[in-house]
This record gives sequence, structure tokens and C-alpha cells, in this order.
Amino acid sequence: MAQDAHAAVSAFRWARLGEPLALWKATFRASRREVRAVFRELDLRAPQRIHSRQIAQLYRMQLGDALRYLAAPPISADDLKVLADSTLSGAALRKPSQARSVLRTIQQTLDPFRFQWVITARRPSPAEWKAAIVATASLLTYQRVATIRRNADKDDQERAVKAYLRDVLGLREEAPRKIDTMRDTPPPGSFCGESEVDGRKADIVVSLHDGRLLLIECKVSNSALNSVKRLNNDAAAKAAHWIKAFGVSQVVPAAMLSGVFKTRHLAHAQDQQSLALFWAHRLEDLGAFVNATK
Repeated sequence: MAQDAHAAVSAFRWARLGEPLALWKATFRASRREVRAVFRELDLRAPQRIHSRQIAQLYRMQLGDALRYLAAPPISADDLKVLADSTLSGAALRKPSQARSVLRTIQQTLDPFRFQWVITARRPSPAEWKAAIVATASLLTYQRVATIRRNADKDDQERAVKAYLRDVLGLREEAPRKIDTMRDTPPPGSFCGESEVDGRKADIVVSLHDGRLLLIECKVSNSALNSVKRLNNDAAAKAAHWIKAFGVSQVVPAAMLSGVFKTRHLAHAQDQQSLALFWAHRLEDLGAFVNATK
């Protein structure tokens, strides 16, 4: 287990260090354009002139993300809804009271380091203005690139597993489906993509040759701390739910792993949480397991 965990970290490191800067540059340019538009619309050089109707205008212009990143720390959309007591929909923000609430929330959480001139009620210098734009755009870019990476890594892993099941093991790929009972499963020797299994989504559902279901969750982690959430709190929680719903003799909950995972978390998921573990860099182990059910 420790050897595979180390190999997965090495593969993750190689992929990150070899990643081109093109994604970051393109995302930063787009983020900077949005931040500049927010600065122009709100006129942070003269914050006393900002009106609540400008908040609705920003959301019509699809600039809500950039607006939230003026705060310190940046506010998530869900948190802003709670703090401002607004749904952030167009209909809600057309109401002056709702828009004013969003505006007050942003003003109260404004970053005092990036926007010192706002806090001290003065006009910014050109250097301060430019630095605030670059800093805000960088924060927004980091979050967007992290999301793109996370989704891309997971999608790549899912595609690789499906290709292996189909092209190497010869399993038939069926359409995704809703599975509430064992009668709803694909026929033995086949698999399907993301499907709802007793109310919880499984990334890949494999109908094994012996009639059991192999329910695979694809997990990519970029840190040991993140691995607890992805593996022990997410995949293992689904495993317990599926075993309770179908029985331990009917389902095999599993996780396909890439990236950074602590061996103690892996051991706990495997031994205490009834989760079968496979590594994306060793798909032949998955193949051996599937073939052994013939």
C-alpha cells in the first residue's frame, strides 16, 4: 500500500510540474477583464457613489464571481446568499432592498490591504489601482484553475477506467441508469457511467460476472488533508450506504485513486469502512478482480 501511495504521489508531481502555463495565463486574462469591469462599474475610486442598482447590473453582466472576490477572504456564492439574505437571482436583485444587502455585505468584508484607499476614504494612486486589480484577478484565477484541474483530473481518470473496462476487459458499456434494486442493474459482464444507486451517485457501475455490483468512485486528491474528505468522508460514506441498502453479498464499493493519500487513511477506508481500493496507475489490479468473478 505504501509503495503504491508513493507511486501515485510521483505521478501527481510529474503531471503538475509538466503542466504548461497556458491555462493559468488564459484564465488570468479572463479574470482580469472581469475584475476591471467590476472596478469600472462600482467606481471604487469614489465608493460613496456606489448605488445598489449597480449590483444587479454586475450580475446581469455575469460578473458575480469577480464581485465576491473583492472580499477578504473571498466569499463563496452560497455564503453570500446567507450573509446577504438574498438568492442572488435577477429577480431578487431587482429589488432595491436585496441589492443593498449584497452591497453592504461586500463593503463590510472588503479587503483592507487591497483597498486601503476605500477604508481611508481617499482616491487611490495609479499603482494602488493596478495592484488591486492584479491581486484580485490572481485570487479568482487560482480558484478557477483549481476547479478546472480537479474536474479535468477526475474526468481523465473516469475515461481511463471506462476505456480499460471496455477495450481491455471486453465489458459492454451500457447507458447510465437509476438503480434502486438489483433488477435495475446492467447485465453481468457490462458497465455504465455515472448512475444513481439507491439515491447516491456512483461514478462507474460494473456488473460483475458473478452478479454482484462493483460501485466505483473516482477520487483524485492533491493533499493528504484533501484525501480524508474525498476518500474517508465521501467514498466510504457511500460504501456504508450501499452496503446497508443492498447487503454486503450484493455490492462491492470501491475507490479508484490518483494523487496524494496518506497510508493510514487508506488502511482505515479499506479495513474499517469496507472500501475496496484500486490505483489508476495499476488498472491491471482492477482487471484481475473483475476476471476473478467469472
